[in-house]
Amino acid sequence: MEKRTALYDKHVSLGAKMVPFAGFDMPVQYSGVTEEHFAVREKVGIFDVSHMGQFFVEGDSAKDLLQYVTTNNVDNLEDGKAQYTCLPNGNGGIVDDLIIYKMKDGKYFVVVNASNIEKDWNHISKYNEKFGAKLTNVSDEMSLIAIQGPKATETLQKLTDTNLSEIPYYHFTEGTVAGVSDVIISNTGYTGSGGFEIYFKNQDALKLWNDLTEAGQEFGLIPCGLASRDTLRLEKGFCLYGNDIDDTTSPLEAGLGWITKFDKEFLDKETFAKQKEEGVLRKLVGFEMQERAIPRHDYLVVDAEGNEIGKVTSGTMSPMKNIGIGLAYVSKPHFKIGSDIFIQIRNKNVPAKVVKTPFV
Repeated sequence: MEKRTALYDKHVSLGAKMVPFAGFDMPVQYSGVTEEHFAVREKVGIFDVSHMGQFFVEGDSAKDLLQYVTTNNVDNLEDGKAQYTCLPNGNGGIVDDLIIYKMKDGKYFVVVNASNIEKDWNHISKYNEKFGAKLTNVSDEMSLIAIQGPKATETLQKLTDTNLSEIPYYHFTEGTVAGVSDVIISNTGYTGSGGFEIYFKNQDALKLWNDLTEAGQEFGLIPCGLASRDTLRLEKGFCLYGNDIDDTTSPLEAGLGWITKFDKEFLDKETFAKQKEEGVLRKLVGFEMQERAIPRHDYLVVDAEGNEIGKVTSGTMSPMKNIGIGLAYVSKPHFKIGSDIFIQIRNKNVPAKVVKTPFV
């Protein structure tokens, strides 16, 4: 039986197409992927992402635990700041990517992918035996709504006295939204079009969704599903766990060297340091199709002679560019920007070019 978010009935009443995703019944689309995609790029869209997981990590050893189990440097966090990072698995792969929010000294809020809630909890708990921090899994009690797009700030500002223009990217505050107190208001998102993510108790989900929808009406706000969330993140070259990163990929291979800090001790540090020094043999790259074709997950990547040199991890037709785009692990030396590669689509090798991300 799939779990349901607090907004399940709302999605059904809006005519959303519901699909099983990461153990939840989630809306994949409402009016259509392209319409939802452009709403977020040009106006504003609202997403229910309550399937995501949330943990609190507290106590005197909270920072030391997070410092050891993640690749980024938790010392760089001040109160009200968020950090993108990942959990190495002890074998040079990635357990999950996540965001750490520093509430105050000794109190952190950690947001993980829906499909990995139990896995991440068990992984962090295992290493916590040495540190003894207080871990609380609040995933089932909390909801998360993302308001994304150029008009997201104006939409949300109508419902809160918190000055949103004072919250920089990857920072957050706690405030009251539409009369609901203790809402975490975070300048983050997975669309690359700006906006906020708000975290709150399940019982307030329907009120906040309805009030936000009404507030955004004048700006053309529409509800958006997982399909447009995926095309939006892919245009920006953002990794999706389970596709572009997993237990077999290292952060350096995935282009996440920028969240891998060697000025501290952490799990798999030696492995990653060696990769940094020697260079990686394969790399996650962005590519654009040179002919009209749509690349998909798991399609093979080959060279001009037809030799296999990699695999597509994510692919779609970019609504903004109207061409096929994707991410793929490609072996050395083919991962250089400008390299000509070929994507195997139904027994045909279709030309593509390695490009710098983001695509848009």
